[in-house]
Amino acid sequence: MRTIDLSAVAWRRSSYSNSDGGQCVEISDDFAAVVPVRDSKVPHGPVVVFPAGGWSSFVAAVKSGRLGD
Repeated sequence: MRTIDLSAVAWRRSSYSNSDGGQCVEISDDFAAVVPVRDSKVPHGPVVVFPAGGWSSFVAAVKSGRLGD
C-alpha cells in the first residue's frame, strides 16, 4: 500500500455541503491520480482516497441523479 502525505494539502468543501455544519465533505485537488476525501467536522480523522477516475465517475453520477437519494 502506498502512503500519501496529506499534512500540507489544501482542502475545499463540497458545494453540496450545507451551512449548518452537517453533511460537510472536503476534498483535495492537490494530486493528479487520486482524490482524498474527509469529513470537515473531523479534520484529523480518517481520509478516504479514491482513484481520480473513480471520483470523477461518482461526481458525474451524483450530478445526474443516477444514485438517487
